[in-house]
Amino acid sequence: MLLLSRKDIESVFTMKETVQAVKDAFTMFSQNKIEVPLRTAIKSQCGGTFLTMPSYAPELECECVKCINHFPMNIGKNIPTLPTQVLLADANTGMFVAMLDGLCVTQLRTGASSGAAFDVLAKKECYKGAMIGTGGQAAAQLEAMLVARQLEEVWIYDMDLNRCRTFVEAMSQKLASYNVKLVPAASSDEAVKDADLLITVTPSLKPVFDGKMVKPGATVSCVGSFAPNMQEMSPEVLSRAAKIYFDSKEAVLSEAGDILIPLDQGIITKDDGIITESDFTGDLGDVILGNVTGRENDEEIIVYKTVGIGAQDLVTSKRIYDKAITNNIGTVWE
Repeated sequence: MLLLSRKDIESVFTMKETVQAVKDAFTMFSQNKIEVPLRTAIKSQCGGTFLTMPSYAPELECECVKCINHFPMNIGKNIPTLPTQVLLADANTGMFVAMLDGLCVTQLRTGASSGAAFDVLAKKECYKGAMIGTGGQAAAQLEAMLVARQLEEVWIYDMDLNRCRTFVEAMSQKLASYNVKLVPAASSDEAVKDADLLITVTPSLKPVFDGKMVKPGATVSCVGSFAPNMQEMSPEVLSRAAKIYFDSKEAVLSEAGDILIPLDQGIITKDDGIITESDFTGDLGDVILGNVTGRENDEEIIVYKTVGIGAQDLVTSKRIYDKAITNNIGTVWE
């Protein structure tokens, strides 16, 4: 079995390649070419959550299982809040062929989900980006935004202003090749105002931005909430959205408080009344395949909600593994 660390993965695989891998994963998912059961969650007595995400692609002759544990209290212990590993198996023999740094894979493919959505759904001409949240997923989200569109500036907000400034300083150096100005925002309103692209990546239990501040033509990707009690998206933006897309409608309607809470409370309304499931436009994979209409003009507000699906882990991990084999990267565990 090949062991692939973060250093190994980053040496052979780029965010641009990950965005393409995730787009391919979404199309395969929409074509029913990948089996993706809903993730299994087990609550820990310590306040964390154990999550398991399996997937299988006969066409790729591989199977993948990701174990990702959400322990938010780890942030005070200086250890990851999302300890994660990915196992990749040969589907013909059942033998495990690789174990990848799951946190790195998750950060790449989760960032690439927003990147894929912006590539497919955003206006061609975008100038300002905004991001709310500077935690462990933020760096990949920011880079994916820059891969999708060449922006002039990105305004970044976090409740911890010192952490925000530290993040902006570090990312300004790491992402210098993108020639974008990164600015720490004093408030979410300041970040969101006039933004063409908006990412929220927080574990918040209440909305982190004012939906009224989102400008016509903006594309919004809400990433952080993956449980029924989590809600970082403003219901107001759902009411104003011309179209609402998902990575997987089934997964979102099973897990995401961003959608479930407003639906349950009946507080999202459009011109024709309270929003229902029929107002949801479809999955991103179907847009890529041409089965569902995408953006039709530069004034539409587009919302993309993702909770992450195993198809992303499988295709991304398989592409990383193939490149590692080609480049003789990694440690063999015999």
